[in-house]
Amino acid sequence: MEALFSVLVGALFAVSIYLFLSKHIIRVLMGVAILGNAVNLLIFTNGRLLREVPPVIAADEYTLQQAAANPLPQALILTAIVISFSFFAFLLVLGYRAFQELETDDTDEMRVAEPADEEAPPLGY
Repeated sequence: MEALFSVLVGALFAVSIYLFLSKHIIRVLMGVAILGNAVNLLIFTNGRLLREVPPVIAADEYTLQQAAANPLPQALILTAIVISFSFFAFLLVLGYRAFQELETDDTDEMRVAEPADEEAPPLGY
């Protein structure tokens, strides 16, 4: 089962990198979303896929008596979900504002060319 998840993580990383290399902002944003999911799945897979009992210690005991699930990957994934969603929302608004101002989503057309006939101002004080 972990081998299947490893292949899926590799495929998600490959798709996200392919989308990052696109010229269109919306594809780059989809690459960010897929990359966030790939990282979450990677953390989940590294935490081992086991069907164990929850890591809860009974009131009359001081240690766990049996093997339990590792809560650390779950906590990391929950944190990563919140961070990746807020990052994606910020990039979505940034891309939308760039589209409103420049009227294109192509990154090559978004570059602003400097006028060639004007002199650059001096850099000194």
